[in-house]
Amino acid sequence: MTRGEFDKYCRTFKGANNVEQWGGASVWKLGGKIFAICSTWGQGSHTKISFKCSDLAYSILCQQPGIVPAPYLGRAKWVQLEAADAMSRRDIKDYIQAAYFIIMAKLTKAQRQELGLTLPATPET
Repeated sequence: MTRGEFDKYCRTFKGANNVEQWGGASVWKLGGKIFAICSTWGQGSHTKISFKCSDLAYSILCQQPGIVPAPYLGRAKWVQLEAADAMSRRDIKDYIQAAYFIIMAKLTKAQRQELGLTLPATPET
């Protein structure tokens, strides 16, 4: 997934906003909390996507080739896709959507109301 594809997909989430920070990374937030990042940090200059995960997804994904705990964010259950082929585009989108819902659930009820958001009936993992 290219940075353009990443940004186009993240833009579809209600209430999400984008900032460029940390050396040009595309950082997507909901209510001021980050749910996904696209950067060229670390070795090489290829695109790396990072996102928030559930505890279970974090444990499973970190065992997969090309997926590592995200620098500086691993302790908060974030992963980084180190290899372009570490995950299919569909899976990347599914995990980014799950990250969005994880962050939405962390917002206060007032914040969700202000943004016009409703939690899904079944929490995403």
